[in-house]
Amino acid sequence: MQTKINIFFLLLFISLSIDLLSENIEEIVVKGDWRESSILEEDSSIVILNSKILDSQPIKHFENLSYLVPNLNFAASDSRARHFQIRGIGERSGYERTPNSAVGFIIDDIDYSGQGGIATTFDVDQIEVHRGPQGSRIGSNALAGLIYVKTKEPTDEFEGISEITYGDFGTLSAGIAFGGPLKSNKNLTYRFALRKDYSDGFRKNLFLGKSNTSKKDENTFRFKFNWKISDETLVKLLITQIDLNDPADIWTIDGSLNTLSDRPGMDSQKTNGFGIKLSHVFKNSEFQSLTSITDTDVELSYDADWGNANSHFPYIYDYYSETLRTRETFSQEFRLVSDAANFNDGLNAEWVLGISYFDVKEINIKNDDGIYGDPSDPFGPYASQSSLKSNFSSENYSLFGNLDYFISENTKFSIGARLEDYEAKYFDSYGESFNPSDNMSGGKISLSSFLNDHLNIFVSVARGFNQGGFNLNLGLDPDSQNNNLYFDPEFLTSYEFGLNVKTLDSKINISSVIFYSDRSDQQVLISTQVDPTDPNTFSFLTQNAAEGTNIGLELNLDAQLNEYFNIFTRVGLLKTEIKNWKSRPDLEGRAQAHAPEKSYAFGVNWLISDKASLSIDITGKSAFYYSDSHNNKSQSYALTNFSYDYAIDNWTYSLWARNIFDEYYSTRGFYFGNEAPNFEDTLYERHGDPRHVGLSVRYDF
Repeated sequence: MQTKINIFFLLLFISLSIDLLSENIEEIVVKGDWRESSILEEDSSIVILNSKILDSQPIKHFENLSYLVPNLNFAASDSRARHFQIRGIGERSGYERTPNSAVGFIIDDIDYSGQGGIATTFDVDQIEVHRGPQGSRIGSNALAGLIYVKTKEPTDEFEGISEITYGDFGTLSAGIAFGGPLKSNKNLTYRFALRKDYSDGFRKNLFLGKSNTSKKDENTFRFKFNWKISDETLVKLLITQIDLNDPADIWTIDGSLNTLSDRPGMDSQKTNGFGIKLSHVFKNSEFQSLTSITDTDVELSYDADWGNANSHFPYIYDYYSETLRTRETFSQEFRLVSDAANFNDGLNAEWVLGISYFDVKEINIKNDDGIYGDPSDPFGPYASQSSLKSNFSSENYSLFGNLDYFISENTKFSIGARLEDYEAKYFDSYGESFNPSDNMSGGKISLSSFLNDHLNIFVSVARGFNQGGFNLNLGLDPDSQNNNLYFDPEFLTSYEFGLNVKTLDSKINISSVIFYSDRSDQQVLISTQVDPTDPNTFSFLTQNAAEGTNIGLELNLDAQLNEYFNIFTRVGLLKTEIKNWKSRPDLEGRAQAHAPEKSYAFGVNWLISDKASLSIDITGKSAFYYSDSHNNKSQSYALTNFSYDYAIDNWTYSLWARNIFDEYYSTRGFYFGNEAPNFEDTLYERHGDPRHVGLSVRYDF
């Protein structure tokens, strides 16, 4: 009922102002493609979150921003969401699988796919969510789409920002970013960003008497240095470190926000990144070299029984799991990018050619221990302890290209393709060892037509792919070792029809896409528990289902009502289906997991005076299945957020609140037995953040 009231008042507010249209909307530029272009020219579904939106968000993390993008969902088993789903496609867990991803995650042209938890958003210029397969643009890490984060570049003039945020639940954050040219040489520019985000978290551990066992303690460091060697040659250097020290005391037996764990776990990640980009302009093209290195240390640990000796009494039930992960990547890409086409000057075509190499090395050490005792069993209690070390490495070699050809001044034909060779090596302390490889290909064909200067319609066919991989840590289950160790590549073919339009003298931007996607050898995540009394035997397995379909509609609308009001409306409709799954015929015809049929975001920005402004947004999702292993679903929900800003000279004061009506909603669900002595299968849900409020102060200099 509250959701309907919120939407009613928002639509009423819009209708009272719609006749006041007078201002133009700022041009929206896409930066995550081969070359920058107006969103009006795009032949795919893209949502762009610009710097105004990013700066206005008090919580500087992409997880919070993801609610603003329909048909984008995330799975948060622990503290931060690492894995995202676009149009219902994407991983939901990274505990026990190969490090590949169906949703690409790129920050400043460095591939962090599968590591979305590090996506802090302080001093970020723009975030783009490209929905649909990116087979020619990215390859195997972007079967479902791409999340592209662009941080702020060094500027030609010195400038900077500083910001401090204070809120309930122990929230205290501070950051500073500044940069410009070096005094000794105007061709050398830099930008430095440093921020610390802290919160006690939204859980209270009743057993330990603590309120910070799910805290967020996150540090962001970034240094950019640009050297303009000549008018033709530019070198960009990036050094970054993201350090997340986040305990993971999240799950509860009763579904409340009060935990009972006696051994809370961790969800920490420290990633160092280094990137260098070289570009040199020739007469009719530009050569680009992109090199990057990342080094990551992760701890994923948790109290597997979610309780303590008192809560389990008279049974002895105490289990703990710890995974220590190191991951190193190296990437090298060379591109030759032609100048943009200009039909009037006789340049009918623009093109891209390139090769890339991507190397991953990952080591996992998994340690489990536990004990179970039933007072009626004279032979108990029973203790268990296990340890597994696994080594995984892979190499991806790619050859890619794209051609845009203007048939006429207003009609463009585009074709792109990528050929990829994937080779992997795996061995572990259980004696498993193998060296699989795959050869995959994907691409895109599209036809775009500008009916006038403000309307572009397009049709496209795109094919994406995701390499096969391994299910790790299956040593406890011999059947799983034999039958579920390896899964095959998945392929996705998407057919899209869309339009991009500016209307009312560029006061309204509308983009809309209808899509139909076929999934072949669909990779699905299922779970199994070998021993019902031991939660450490709860394993995630990825298997191939034969087919799946994903159909939907995506609509984005941005309108500048007048010099005081602007609004945005984003809607995603999605219908998914699992088809022809021989090993699970009971799930055939059912919707895929983490694929809500409806998702939306509405927002209003009101410039009250030359100093004060008010922003309100409402985001929501309909119910969705938690897993392909069971038929339990979430509840639909809507979240309302607001921010009131007051500016004096270079100072901006923001009073904000998220989830104003304290909606109780869920982002993840497991169905298994975790309560002695019967261990009956039960639905356990991880709930989202409750209402929280705060004040932010920002100074621009």
